[in-house]
Amino acid sequence: MSRAFIFPGQGAQTVGMGKALAEAYPAAKAVYDEVDAALGEKLSALIWEGDIAELTLTQNAQPALMATSMAILAALAAEGITVEKDVDFVAGHSLGEYSALCAAGALSLSDTARLLRIRGLAMQEAVPVGVGAMAALLGLDFAAAMEVAAEAAQGEVCQAANDNDPAQVVVSGHKGAVERAVEIAKARGAKRALMLPVSAPFHCALMQPAAHKMAEALSAVVISKPSVPVVVNVRAEAVTEPDRIFDLLVAQITGSVRWRESVMWMQTAGVTEFWEIGAGKALSGMVKRIVGGDVVLRAILTPEDVVAARG
Repeated sequence: MSRAFIFPGQGAQTVGMGKALAEAYPAAKAVYDEVDAALGEKLSALIWEGDIAELTLTQNAQPALMATSMAILAALAAEGITVEKDVDFVAGHSLGEYSALCAAGALSLSDTARLLRIRGLAMQEAVPVGVGAMAALLGLDFAAAMEVAAEAAQGEVCQAANDNDPAQVVVSGHKGAVERAVEIAKARGAKRALMLPVSAPFHCALMQPAAHKMAEALSAVVISKPSVPVVVNVRAEAVTEPDRIFDLLVAQITGSVRWRESVMWMQTAGVTEFWEIGAGKALSGMVKRIVGGDVVLRAILTPEDVVAARG
């Protein structure tokens, strides 16, 4: 048996996530306390009792989702399940890659929280609101989606940003180009093609200003060798070298999230269990569509999930 812990990205956030966990496990509460201290604000209050619109702001959602994932890890550790002892690979979707690196000890919790606050603000500020957009193309594979994006660009930016699973690709870029991609995709037989309710065009060339800011921010923190290999978004393979992790985190801002390939890489490497550590079950759904019924899937968020995982 080989196990991977996978960490969700933006969009999974819900008000109240992790609250029951923090009440049941002092170690989980301590994670939220440390993140609050690192950011100099009560992010935990926003997570547990706040307004969903405020929580969904990129600069809040990113550290909030990471904090919840790390709180779950702390609860699992209290039950005797640790990354070092029980996991062969970690991976995360977009911001979830930072959660994966923190889980494997490559980044400290406080540094990860501060980096994600910077990342969220930098991504939001890179493109004026209304200039960029993202759209989901359902029913087209990655190669077809890349062709759609190339045809839609017409001198503007339009890129395949997220290769999520065999029938779901997200494109990102200038608003007009993404709108053209939606129409082209429909004409080419996509089951659905719809604009996404996001505030910025993530994972495309328009994010270059954010990549510069993240290079600067990452230069100021220590990246250690992870305790287990991290399967990274932009390469869809495992890395362990701190210098490569730095370069790939910068590249990730403008590069594609190669999630489908990452999951396939892990399956080829022998992974038979995927545990989704965090809010929601979106990644579990993607994994199921990528590898079928050949693996064990487990989503962990509540105290009950943690106890069940102990077996």
